[in-house]
Parts: sequence; C-alpha cells; structure tokens
Amino acid sequence: MRRLGIHSFVWTNGHTQSGLESALEKSAEHGYRMIEFAYLRPERFDLDRLARKAQSLGIEIVVTMGLPHDADVSSEDSAVVAKGTAMLADAVRAVRDIGGIRLGGILYSMHGKYDRMPTQAGWMNSAEAIAATAELAKDCGVQIVLEVVNRFESNLLNTTAQGMQFLKDTGRDDVFLHLDTFHMNIEEASPAAAIRMAGDKLAYFHFNENYRGYLGTGTIDFPAIFDALVEIGFHDRDIVFESFSKAIVDEGLSLACGIWRDTWDDNNPLAAHARQFIEQRWAEAVMRARINAQV
Repeated sequence: MRRLGIHSFVWTNGHTQSGLESALEKSAEHGYRMIEFAYLRPERFDLDRLARKAQSLGIEIVVTMGLPHDADVSSEDSAVVAKGTAMLADAVRAVRDIGGIRLGGILYSMHGKYDRMPTQAGWMNSAEAIAATAELAKDCGVQIVLEVVNRFESNLLNTTAQGMQFLKDTGRDDVFLHLDTFHMNIEEASPAAAIRMAGDKLAYFHFNENYRGYLGTGTIDFPAIFDALVEIGFHDRDIVFESFSKAIVDEGLSLACGIWRDTWDDNNPLAAHARQFIEQRWAEAVMRARINAQV
C-alpha cells in the first residue's frame, strides 16, 4: 500500500479550523499518512495554514464531497447543472490550494435519496460535467475519483458496473472509481468481483464495516475484499478508513447518511484498531496470494 489514511470525521465534525488541525495531528499520531476532509470552503478555513500543517506532519490530503439538490449535475435543468459544475470547479481549486492530491465522493449527483428514477439526459449531463471537472483538475494536479454509493445516497452510480460505464461516457481516461465496503455490502452481489471488475480504474478505496463501526465486528467479508485488492495490484494505491458515529459527526452528513446513533464513543482505540486491522489483513492476503501462486 502506498498510503493508509483516515477520514477526518473520526476526529472532528469539521466545523472549525482548530478541529481540522487537531484531526491532522491525531492522524499522524496514530501512524496514518493521509487524511480525508469533507468539502472545504475557502471562505471558512485557512487553507494555506492547513496545507503547511499537513506538510509538516507528512500527511497527504484528499477531499470528498457530495452535491446539494440545487447543484445536481445529473439534473435536466441546465441552470442547476451549471451551478453544480461551478461548485465542482471551486472544489478542485480548493483541493489544489490546500496541497491536496485528490477530489472524490459523490461528484456526479446530489448526495441524498431521490424520489425519481435517473434519466439518460441527466446521466449525460453529469458525465459532461465530470469531464469538464477532470479537465480543470488535470491542470491543477488533482485526481478525480467517483464514489459508487448505495441507493439511498444517489440514484445514479450504485454499482461498479454502472461506474465503469459512466467512466466511458465521460470520454476521459483520467477519471477513476472510488469504492467503499459499506456501499458495496448493500449493492453488489459480490464486492470482491466488483473490485476485480474495476481493476486499474479503481484508484481509491474506503474500508468500512457494514454498520460503520469497528472493522471486523460486522458482516463484511474482509478476507475476500483484501484478496481481490491484492489480485488487482492495489498495493500502490490509497486506502482510507472511514467510520461515522453520532458521537462526532457533521449534521449535514448525519441527515444524508442516516447517522442516528453512536457506533463508537472513543475515537482513539477505533483508529488504532483500524490501522492494525488493515495492515494485518493486507499482509495475510499477500501471503495467501504467494501460497496460491506456488500451488
């Protein structure tokens, strides 16, 4: 693995500068080398200060976000699509300004439960918006990754197969997928097969438990997940631990993702356990691959 990261919402609700700086410090303290921030509004935070802090700690920054209803690039309303495209452009610039390397998440639609089916016109509006975003991101040195999420958080990309088709429809080779064990557990018949399908188009990966708590304490088949990641050569790409609890959560995320209870109440042992779990299971999967190759 190139880098192992952690989501900032393990440490802070993301509302204050001091909270984000503390999240950087706690991540480094626990041995993580990457942090994922939710959408950073330049008017609310000192991005230069955060960039310097991250650099001093040896932490890379990734930013993820979702679009609001009035900026949904999968809309058929051209004004709404234009607003969303502008919001994505601002986000790319913010990632550049903070020294970040990647913008991901639900960039292709509203983040939330829809009350309608997606349309082909909306799909293509979204693909065109992402293509334009990727063109700007290329000039800014920012990678674009699209998170495939469950049916309650988007109506557009719920499976890896849909994600792969969407990548083709952008007409670009520099847009990638971002998969998450929590979402795959809901939507994929076989998460491991989905990972193999994504192959080299998978650039970023989230480890979650099915209930967003401690890894290995729920129903996710982690050995199969790790085996698939090793098989596609994911060792040189980035992995992030994500876990949400009502104990520490942004209100908007709580509403969008349905975080109604405490899945944990102490983030230090959670973060320590996640790092140990991922590193140990990765080593075990590498060993299994070597043994199988000798058989």
